[in-house]
Amino acid sequence: MVKNSFISVISQEEKEENRGSVEFQVFRFTNKIRRLTSHLELHRKDYFSQRGLRKILGKRQRLLSYLSKKNRIRYKELISQLDIRESKTR
Repeated sequence: MVKNSFISVISQEEKEENRGSVEFQVFRFTNKIRRLTSHLELHRKDYFSQRGLRKILGKRQRLLSYLSKKNRIRYKELISQLDIRESKTR
């Protein structure tokens, strides 16, 4: 299995202080999503990991929608830093 190293967008001091912040949680979910995606490229029939990936995607989506409602500027900065697409609004 190939190990991927992900660049930390949030500095070490911010990680220590703000572990409960929305930005940190989205950052952690994004890293988990990237790891699971690379795992699923090798193991296509790992259905439990697929289910876990869908659950994490849903959690991240809910956090991002909360952040976009509360503070649109922080939301825009976060999605640009993490290089993820903007969610569609209904």
